[in-house]
Amino acid sequence: MSSAHGGNSSRLSREDYKKQKDLEAARKAGTAPAEVDEEGNEINPHIPQFMSKAPWYMDTGKAGLQHQRKKQKDAPTAISEAAWYARGARVGEASKKFRKGACENCGAMSHKTISCMERPRKKGARWTGKDMMADEVVQDIKLSYDAKHDRWNGYDPSEHRKLMEEWELMEEARKKRKASELDKGTSSPSLATGTSTAADGGKLDIEAQFASSDEENEDGDRPIGRSITGDEEKLSAKSKSTVRNLRIREDTAKYLRNLDPESAYYDPKTRSMRENPYAGKDAAQLAYAGDNFVRYAGEAQDVAKKEIFAWEANERGNNSAHFQANPTQTSLMYNEFKSKKETMRETQRLELLSKYGGEEHLQAPPRELLHQNERYVEYSRTGQVINGIEPPAAKTHFKEDVYPLNHTSVFGSWWSNSKWGYKCCHQTLRNAYCTASALSKG
Repeated sequence: MSSAHGGNSSRLSREDYKKQKDLEAARKAGTAPAEVDEEGNEINPHIPQFMSKAPWYMDTGKAGLQHQRKKQKDAPTAISEAAWYARGARVGEASKKFRKGACENCGAMSHKTISCMERPRKKGARWTGKDMMADEVVQDIKLSYDAKHDRWNGYDPSEHRKLMEEWELMEEARKKRKASELDKGTSSPSLATGTSTAADGGKLDIEAQFASSDEENEDGDRPIGRSITGDEEKLSAKSKSTVRNLRIREDTAKYLRNLDPESAYYDPKTRSMRENPYAGKDAAQLAYAGDNFVRYAGEAQDVAKKEIFAWEANERGNNSAHFQANPTQTSLMYNEFKSKKETMRETQRLELLSKYGGEEHLQAPPRELLHQNERYVEYSRTGQVINGIEPPAAKTHFKEDVYPLNHTSVFGSWWSNSKWGYKCCHQTLRNAYCTASALSKG
């Protein structure tokens, strides 16, 4: 009788099942030898049965873990065999004109524009038709996992020998330069300025080029064209090690911003200073105004508003708004909410204006009344314009040149007995009718 899984093995009796369980326990304990697969490899007895037992469509009737291993059609290339392949080598000469399907940046057919390693040009080879690059050597090799992750794969060891020879030449030139300085006692002017004569044959330039970074730091503060004296050399020799070990720190520590112990608190554990150490100064004009100022600068306010919007939406029953899980959807919902809110506010404003009026009071006055200009005008002592053009008189939002009640002058153009009045009829009441014409006729 076949098993429930459809395998070829028949059902075991009670005694056989008990023996099989005892054998599995002994293999797990290490008292019995482990089971061996088709290739002679031992099978780990602690592997669960659902992993070690092959399914019915792959069961061969033998123990093994071949059904868990991926079958490889072609064996990958080993590291030693793939170390020779060329990197960056070119084939033949460059093309004279742009070819269809080539890289738009350099004009090579061996790669696409997105994979081009050349410097991005202002105008690529597709549009200029100049400076075409030859095609690279493209090899179809299949590397193993170790070969793909080997960072020295394809490296030529002879290149390291060239580097060592260059460093040896630099060290030898540095030692010769140091020995010549010790023999002379002082530095020569040509060495200080970094120039060389024809007799030296460019030797000083080579030594200056191959000098170490320590030597350059020692001579960095020396004036050009001036040799140091013996006393200066002794003084500099004592302070060279100290100056060289000092580090230039561009960034000032937060706790050094304000040394007042009553100023902003600095937390050494989190290295944070939330308050502004320069209390009383404009935070926008400071290089550092506390961690809280940075948190509320830029897009931090917008992010906080979107997160609050998501919380309020969840409270109202909209579970799709989640700023961490769905940031894009939440941003779109927030923008839609803002646009609807502005539309409703504008609609409510128009309804109030249409019902109660007063739209004319919302109009802003002319700009000439609110802002100053930089027009230069020079006047004389008598008030005449000497230089520049006199600006026209600014018009107010009041109606001008309007004379009501038959008056020929405005109210306030006449003053008498501590009272204002009209100049034409000397009336002191604002709503009085002008009687100047009647008096002139009488």
